[in-house]
Amino acid sequence: MISPARPPARRTAALLSGAIALVLAATGCGGGTATGSAAGKVTSITALDYYTDEPEHSQWGEMLTACGKTAGVKVEQTSVPGASLIPKVLQQASSRTLPDLLMLDNPDLQQIAQTGALTPLDQYGVDSGGFAKGILSAGTYKGKVYGLAPYVSTVALIYNKDMLAKAGVAVPRNWDELKTAAAELTRPGRYGMAVDANPTFEGSWQFLPFLWSNGGDEKHLDTPQAAQALQLWVDLVKSGSMSKSVLNWTQADVHDQFVAGRTAMMINGPWRIPALNKDENLHWGVAPIPVPKTGQTPITPLGGEVWTVPQSPSKARQEKAAKVLACLNDSSSMLALAKQHFTVPSRSTVASQYAEQVPSMAAFVKSVEAARSRTSELGVKWPKAATGIYTAVQLALTGEQTPEEALRHAQQIATSN
Repeated sequence: MISPARPPARRTAALLSGAIALVLAATGCGGGTATGSAAGKVTSITALDYYTDEPEHSQWGEMLTACGKTAGVKVEQTSVPGASLIPKVLQQASSRTLPDLLMLDNPDLQQIAQTGALTPLDQYGVDSGGFAKGILSAGTYKGKVYGLAPYVSTVALIYNKDMLAKAGVAVPRNWDELKTAAAELTRPGRYGMAVDANPTFEGSWQFLPFLWSNGGDEKHLDTPQAAQALQLWVDLVKSGSMSKSVLNWTQADVHDQFVAGRTAMMINGPWRIPALNKDENLHWGVAPIPVPKTGQTPITPLGGEVWTVPQSPSKARQEKAAKVLACLNDSSSMLALAKQHFTVPSRSTVASQYAEQVPSMAAFVKSVEAARSRTSELGVKWPKAATGIYTAVQLALTGEQTPEEALRHAQQIATSN
C-alpha cells in the first residue's frame, strides 16, 4: 500500500527502465531459483517485495506461505527497502536471477513491462474480473494485464469531530465550504486544514484529487481548470487557514499535526487509521475529498502494489508463480489483507462487503470506485508530469509565481526531453 515510508511513485524506475531493457536484451531474462525445477518438478519459488516493516513483512509472509500451499510450492520471500527495489531488479536481470513472483509499486509497472521483463497474466488464466476500471488499468500495459493488486489505497478528508462540533462547522463537501470551514476552524496554534505539498511525488499525489476533480489533466497542466485547483491551495495558505509549512510536510508530518491538535482537517490515507485508533481521546471521521461543486464525484489517485510474473526460461515456475498470484487476488485473500492493512479490496463486490464491516473505510471504498491510476494517461511519461506538478505547487505556494505561471512551467517540465 501507499504508506508514509513509501511515497506514491518510485523515483528511480524511469531512469533505470532503459538500462533494464539493455540488460535483458544482452543476457536473456533469467528466472528465479526454484528448487526442483531442473528436474521438472517445482517445489519452491522466489518472491521479491518491499514489505520490510513489521508487522507488514510478517503478514505478507504468512499470506505468501498460505497461497504457496494452494499452489503446491514453498514461497521464499525476500524484502528490500522501497528505494532499493528497482536497482535490485536491474541487478537480478543482469545475473539472470529475477524472482518468480515480483511485487511493484503500481506506477512502476508500465516502465518495467516496457522492458519485456514481465509476462501477461492472461496466458496463465488468471482471473482479472470484478476489478474497478482504474485498478485494472494500474496493472495494464498496451492493453495487456501484467499485474494485479490484491488491495489499493487512496486519500480522503480526515477531520476532528470534536473541533468541528465545537465550532459549529459541518463537514465540507465542496471547495467553498472547505475554505469557509478551514477559516472558522483556525485558532491560535491550530490551522483549519493541512495537506502534504512537499517537493516530491508524494506532494503531487496529494494535489491530484483537486486537479482531476476540477477537470484538470496531467497531459495539459497549463489549463484554467488546473490553475483553479492550485489557486484553492494558495488561497488556503494566504488566508492563514493552512500553514505555509505544508511546503515541507510529508504525509507523516501532516498526520502528526492532526494528532497533536494543530490542524482540524487533513488529507491523508487509510494507512493512518491504526495510529489514529491508538488515541482514545481523538474522535475523528472520514469524508470524501471536497469537490468544486456539491454533487460531483471526487477523482482520487490509486495507491497500492501489483504482483507480477517475470519472464523465465521455466514455464513451470511461471505457472506456479501465477497460481500464487491468483490466490493473493482471490476474494478471501483480499478481504483478509484489507482488514490487516486498512486498505480497499480491489474487487468491487469485496470492497462493498468490506465497507459494511469496517465503517471507517467506507469513504475510501467510495472514492476508489472513481479513482485513477497515475500512469493511465501518460504511461512511462508520468514521472515528468509529477515533477512538474510538485514544482508548480512549490512556486505558487511560496508566492514566487501565480498558479498560471507555475503551471506553464510545469507543462514545460512535463514535455521536456
